[in-house]
Amino acid sequence: MSLNETPRGSRLHIGLYGKRNSGKSSLVNALTNQEISVVSDIAGTTTDPVYKSMEIHGIGPVVFIDTAGFDDEGELGGKRIEQTKNALEKTDIAILIFSSEPDSSDKEWLALFDENSVPFIPVINKTDVIESIDKLKSEVIAVCQKPPILLSAKTGEGIEKLRAKLIDSVPDDYGQRTITGTLCSEGNLVLLVMPQDIQAPKGRLILPQVQTLRELLDKKCLVMSCTTDKIDETLNALSSPPKLIITDSQCFKTVYDKKPEDSRLTSFSTLFAKYKGDIDYFVNSTEIFDKLNENSRILIAEACTHVPLKEDIGREKLPRALRARYGQNLYIENVTGQNFPDDLSSYDLIIQCGACMFNRKYVMSRVAAAKAQGVPMSNYGVVLAYLSGILDKIDY
Repeated sequence: MSLNETPRGSRLHIGLYGKRNSGKSSLVNALTNQEISVVSDIAGTTTDPVYKSMEIHGIGPVVFIDTAGFDDEGELGGKRIEQTKNALEKTDIAILIFSSEPDSSDKEWLALFDENSVPFIPVINKTDVIESIDKLKSEVIAVCQKPPILLSAKTGEGIEKLRAKLIDSVPDDYGQRTITGTLCSEGNLVLLVMPQDIQAPKGRLILPQVQTLRELLDKKCLVMSCTTDKIDETLNALSSPPKLIITDSQCFKTVYDKKPEDSRLTSFSTLFAKYKGDIDYFVNSTEIFDKLNENSRILIAEACTHVPLKEDIGREKLPRALRARYGQNLYIENVTGQNFPDDLSSYDLIIQCGACMFNRKYVMSRVAAAKAQGVPMSNYGVVLAYLSGILDKIDY
């Protein structure tokens, strides 16, 4: 990934929802001006959600999610609907598409939008073929309590109105959050400690490091970087202590012991805990560590589906540190990607990775699920800082 690319996890996610053959895929293609989704008159053509990254002038980088119809049928259709519901957890703005009279399924999805705090835009598609547009418009208003945008994905009519409405519907706080927040500003010297071990991708940096580095450059900070074994030499080469040191969480204690007294310390994962999730809940959840024992159950959730190598943090390092503290019989389960359990009640603690591959909406949906089921939830960086005995000494 180059410094000019915006990863999917940092983009506004716009989901298209509606019944089969309502024209979701055609609308995605019209909005993106590309043949992204397969279009067919056969109901149920779209199965798994299709994700397309692009730019919208006035918003910036976005991801369109083309979903399967929520009126799908049969056992396979039920699985498709579940995938559509899962996509809702990532959706920042929903487009609800009508091409026929609303029914109970539309009302159910409106309730899901409300339950998940997802703003939505009602749209009537296929205006080039619908005979009673005024009647359908009245029916949609009655159900959605707001006027729909009339358009035709086939002819392009109304597409620009929808783009304008999308811009108006962007959440007020979108784009306001930053990775480093108020920890540093223009002219500050920032040291990045980035061990290039077996887990580091050959020839490039991992995504959190790239995103943080780019933000620091945009802030006009003075950036220095080194690997863990070069901390002493790097600090000696500097004429003044760095304002902030950002380290890989696995090196927290090593860097803390070596850092200048005046330098603030944090980690990439800890910064992402605040950027993507609920840092207060993550920190407060560490209170559970006083109650855990070898019979406890811990879920470790990784965003990416990489093949774990030797000394993988989620598969080896964290479990080893936890079992050293609570006993070798401690139950630890790992899940990757979107494989997050609906029922969390059997776990005593959930530990989420930095989630650089997820958008904030998706991480917060997991936090909401944990809170609703009364399960403590934390993050790699926060947990490693706690286990190192320095959680109260780091910044975020």
